[in-house]
Amino acid sequence: MPNDQIPTDTNRSYHYQVMRRAIDLIDQNSDQPLALEELAAQMGLSPAHFQRTFSQWAGVSPKRFQQYLTLGHAKSLLSERFTTLETASSVGLSGTSRLHDLFLRWEAMSPGDYARKGAGLIIRWGWFDGPFGPTLAMGTDRGLCGLAFQGDNSAADAFDDMARRWPEAQYLKDAATIAPWVDAALGRSGETRLHLMGAPFQIKVWEALLSIPEGRVTTYGEIAQSIGSPKAVRAVGTAVGRNPIGWLIPCHRALRKTGGLGGYHWGLHVKRAMLAYETAQYETNS
Repeated sequence: MPNDQIPTDTNRSYHYQVMRRAIDLIDQNSDQPLALEELAAQMGLSPAHFQRTFSQWAGVSPKRFQQYLTLGHAKSLLSERFTTLETASSVGLSGTSRLHDLFLRWEAMSPGDYARKGAGLIIRWGWFDGPFGPTLAMGTDRGLCGLAFQGDNSAADAFDDMARRWPEAQYLKDAATIAPWVDAALGRSGETRLHLMGAPFQIKVWEALLSIPEGRVTTYGEIAQSIGSPKAVRAVGTAVGRNPIGWLIPCHRALRKTGGLGGYHWGLHVKRAMLAYETAQYETNS
């Protein structure tokens, strides 16, 4: 169990901490949008500093971003940007994907490897500065197998949560080795590799998630339909919740058919921030 200090004072985490406090303030005043001056004052920043920091993180102004943080935003995404998915079996268990300027390559572990619970694997890990706060990354020699967010947890709890997934693996603190993949992943530029480590059903679900375009959303029911198990909506929801590679395998883009957010393993405030962030990026780049 690690007890290393997590770097929280660098730019991306700092921007996200400002965002997190802003989200809380917006929630407390959901009946009326807050003016720039009021938001800035409540966080102890000048309006100019707050606007600049906010825009560096989100790509849009605080006023515009508030629209994407409302609880009704998920419903509007579902009505305006719902996507159907290809049948996962037609793709196979390996492939590629494009996210902005990031090129993803992934492969899945065999069922036999999964049954061995990580025995024989060396998993390197480290904490990194990310756009949604302190980020724990884990990787094998085949690619990133874990990307987790501290959220409301302690660093040790977040590490234990991930390590329990592959209890027989050997864990080696080695941020430098996996840093190129992580930097590409968090910076959304370059190429990174993913090693999908889960049960066959879980991998089918995660692969379906990888086919959801950025800026769009789908439903748990649509995912179940796409993998050929239309009645397994609850099992799909469980597999989505067990996704070990947050952000890159975009389980945050899966919603309830009612437009509700559903759950998110690292906290619903993180899911809302991700959806709002992607909306802002989508509209800025489209």
